[in-house]
Amino acid sequence: MAYGTLYGMRYTPTTEDLQSIEQWFAEYDALAAKGEVDRLADMAIFPMNLATDVPGGYGAVRQWTREEYLETMRQAMGEGAAGLKPKRTPHFLSPNLVVVETVDEEHGMHYADLLVRTADGWGFQTMVQGGWGHGWPPAKLG
Repeated sequence: MAYGTLYGMRYTPTTEDLQSIEQWFAEYDALAAKGEVDRLADMAIFPMNLATDVPGGYGAVRQWTREEYLETMRQAMGEGAAGLKPKRTPHFLSPNLVVVETVDEEHGMHYADLLVRTADGWGFQTMVQGGWGHGWPPAKLG
């Protein structure tokens, strides 16, 4: 079997695939609204990859441990993230990998997550959002 052809050039998600992502984000959003960062971390896969950009126009990447995620998200979320009204668009790469683009115009948010299906259910493993890289070194090739 050639690389990338297990599901053809494009995987078409089933109704169940789409519902599972909707349910996952419903749980995520409910926990985020209450600021339950520890429980959000339970929905993640660590180490977690991050991609963002730094002042000066270059990208930056890191990996976070669970502890680094908790520390950062406690600062970012405070008492919770209630009132968000995100529109999410899942892009399934396979039945087990989905990139979900999130936009919340009212709150100026635009980011993407890579979710990976595990034996225990979906987990987010990569977060991509511009503007978080203050103080991070720019990414380098090689």
